[in-house]
Amino acid sequence: MKHLFRMTLVFTALFTSAMAVAQSYPQKPVKIIVGSAAGGPIDLVARLTATKLSGLFSQQFLVENRLGAGGTIAAEYVARAPRDGYTLSMGSQSTLCSAPALYPKLAYNPVTDFAPIGLVAGADFVLVVHPSTPASSVRDFIALAKARPGQLSFGSAGSGSGTHLSAELFKSMANLEVTHIPYKGGSQAVVDLLSGQLTFMFDTITNSAPHIKSGKLKALGVTRSSRSALLPDIQTIAEGGVPGYESSTWFGLLGPVGTPREIVIRLNDGLRRSDDELRKRMLSQGLEPMESTPEQFSDLIKVDLQKWTEVIRRSGTRLE
Repeated sequence: MKHLFRMTLVFTALFTSAMAVAQSYPQKPVKIIVGSAAGGPIDLVARLTATKLSGLFSQQFLVENRLGAGGTIAAEYVARAPRDGYTLSMGSQSTLCSAPALYPKLAYNPVTDFAPIGLVAGADFVLVVHPSTPASSVRDFIALAKARPGQLSFGSAGSGSGTHLSAELFKSMANLEVTHIPYKGGSQAVVDLLSGQLTFMFDTITNSAPHIKSGKLKALGVTRSSRSALLPDIQTIAEGGVPGYESSTWFGLLGPVGTPREIVIRLNDGLRRSDDELRKRMLSQGLEPMESTPEQFSDLIKVDLQKWTEVIRRSGTRLE
């Protein structure tokens, strides 16, 4: 009985201590590590998130860019960081669900090395073609590609990028034979698409919207499961003849595995606080505000990891 009493006291003390840590967190600046250069979508999401959390917690949340290896260097850095909630990652579908299949020597496990905190935003792609392409719908385009096997080419922001894998998923589900031409960035690919050197591309909606509106590119379908608010008149690819097709990228906050649960919950609560100004800024940049529990985010990582591993396996894409 005395032993039970002592154990109860110990657990009570530990619980009280953990709660105290969570309530006083953060007591110093928090770093949000981003694996891309300033100005990109994930960097923008991280900076908007940092501004929001800084205001909520009256402590600085600072964005730090660590470049290299498609964002995996930054992800590894956070996976190996102290588990105290002061080094976080703005992770993406790319670094958590595509990289494990692309990099055979990846130094982190997306499922076991991180503590998911919550989703922040998502971004979708759009299938665009040069205006001279004789197709006005997804069905037309599929018929054209099947009539010209191997003759149609598509560009991407690089092998393993979201623009590449969205096309590979489309190619696989529609049973098409098309040629991939990787670039060192999406902007270079768009230039060649505008000049007619490429037939089509899966580009970010934000990037292609001005060209679509000016008539320099023709939009055939968006990659999300429902129509985009930015392109409401453009059908989804699933509506256009590829049932079940969906491809998008997302961004979410994570800490290293072992980050105190109380801190994870405190940060998740902060992410889910309504902020109309933040929402407007995201939507203006073609980003969809998102939110989740830590468990929902964890489940999404597992589902998308399986999905994109299979897409990459079928495509034969590999990076060293």
